[in-house]
Amino acid sequence: MRLSHLLLPTERQPPADAEALSHKLMVRAGLIRQVGAGLWTWMPAGWRIHQKAVQIIREEMDGIGAQEMSMPLITPAEHWVTSGRHDSVGAELFRFQDRKRADMVLAMSHEETVTFHVSSLVRSYRQLPLQLYHFQLKGRDEARPRAGLLRTREFVMKDAYSFDRDEEGLDVTYELQRAAYHRIFERAGLRFYECEADVGMMGGSGAHEFMAPCAAGENDVVLAPGYSANLEIASADPQPVPPLPDAVQGELHTPGQTTVEAVAGALGVHPGNLLKAFPVVTESRGLVMVMVRGDHRVNELKLTTKLGEPFKQATPEQLGGAGMHPGFLGPSAEVQTLYDAAVTPGRYVVGAGKPDHHVVVDLEGGERIDVRTVEEGDTVGGHPVVIEPAIEIGNIFKLGTRYSEPFGASYVDEAGKTRPIVMGSYGVGPARMVAAAAEQWGDERGIAWPRALAPWDVELVGIGKAGTPERDAAEALYAELQASALDVLYDDREAKPGEKFADAELLGVPLRLTLGKRSLESGQLEAQRRRGREDVEGGVPIGGAAAAVEALWHELP
Repeated sequence: MRLSHLLLPTERQPPADAEALSHKLMVRAGLIRQVGAGLWTWMPAGWRIHQKAVQIIREEMDGIGAQEMSMPLITPAEHWVTSGRHDSVGAELFRFQDRKRADMVLAMSHEETVTFHVSSLVRSYRQLPLQLYHFQLKGRDEARPRAGLLRTREFVMKDAYSFDRDEEGLDVTYELQRAAYHRIFERAGLRFYECEADVGMMGGSGAHEFMAPCAAGENDVVLAPGYSANLEIASADPQPVPPLPDAVQGELHTPGQTTVEAVAGALGVHPGNLLKAFPVVTESRGLVMVMVRGDHRVNELKLTTKLGEPFKQATPEQLGGAGMHPGFLGPSAEVQTLYDAAVTPGRYVVGAGKPDHHVVVDLEGGERIDVRTVEEGDTVGGHPVVIEPAIEIGNIFKLGTRYSEPFGASYVDEAGKTRPIVMGSYGVGPARMVAAAAEQWGDERGIAWPRALAPWDVELVGIGKAGTPERDAAEALYAELQASALDVLYDDREAKPGEKFADAELLGVPLRLTLGKRSLESGQLEAQRRRGREDVEGGVPIGGAAAAVEALWHELP
């Protein structure tokens, strides 16, 4: 490809609202352009990178026996009503009516559609196991689109679905998909973690997320040797706190001291010597008092899971109606009280249940539930955890019969008995893979793309005006490289060398060759690896350059 023919709208300055490195660099490099909030156009060079990611994914899906298909973005709302997600998903689901006033949605994933098909096409155990996948646009009405490609309202996703006879079969397929995901991200040159995850709106019995660490990530990953989990569900041993001093006992007068910090400061004790009340209301339980250590925070996702139903934080009016006083809440015999697992037996300061007073209680052992958020300094297996921001680039779910039962997707087994099909779901976003690579391999000059994702293998920069010997030599070398196995971008523009080099570093093709007057004099091409902007010692001989360049390219990360 000649750069003089390429639509590559590079920018010297990043967008004013850009915070994420990938957002800044991909706009500056002319890879993407914004249409509206959360809506992006891939420019030609950017789309080449996106399609490199797509091809890696496709090859790995095909390699485990999955079959590619294509399902529509626009789907009947009745399918989402059948699954229960039409109302449970919330405002993120695009809902609309067609001209006949039929309710429709823009699919954010395709569990409903694929299960609808399988329910009418699969009848016998002989048709299982089955894996289907496609690449399709997804719509998601994000409340706050941000960070370029990291949170958008429309994006391409590869979603795969598996159909097995039983849970044992699902376990086998799940491992096939999990291993394929590892190969996808390894081939793409990404640093990533596989993490335990919550099933969320997808439902099912288990899930894992694949997280790419980067500063712009919206998720937090908890890491320790042999352990990784999304902060939403992570568990760890809490940091110990000194025991409550014996001098602090009985009922305590704490006028106006309604926060942990105020009470602990007045008493001169560690915040972990206090218990913090988190009152909630659920449909089946009514008012519930959740108690955590004063230096900890309630993890609302964990609490929802433990309660087995949604909750709302109790209002002052609800507390007042129960005879309770905000700021001075504590365990009560009249209200169900749940203790976090970090609340070990011992003495604690708690609200006394009346204004301006706290009291010391001696808690015994008993049932505990893990509902706190892990903190830096907690430990797993004796090792302190590290909490690192990351981008979610893929996820896999054991759906079980979550979708097959409402859609009547079943099969007849060897004994003639009808059984529900057991399903799995597996998603990965090519755009997020690309953005993660830009985050991890971007620098102050541009993006050093991993070899597998780069828009071209080699960039040839010709120095010299048309009609000069050096330009003629560059044209000849371009033809030679085109005849090789390499995909080459040739900067043949009538531009200054500094501008060409700056654009080359911004675009980030892994290997740059420079041919100018000095090259003809020395018989050597200048060569530079984009990763680290490292010059190839001695350059590359012009004679037989294509073979030497191809060998260099294969050595790149």
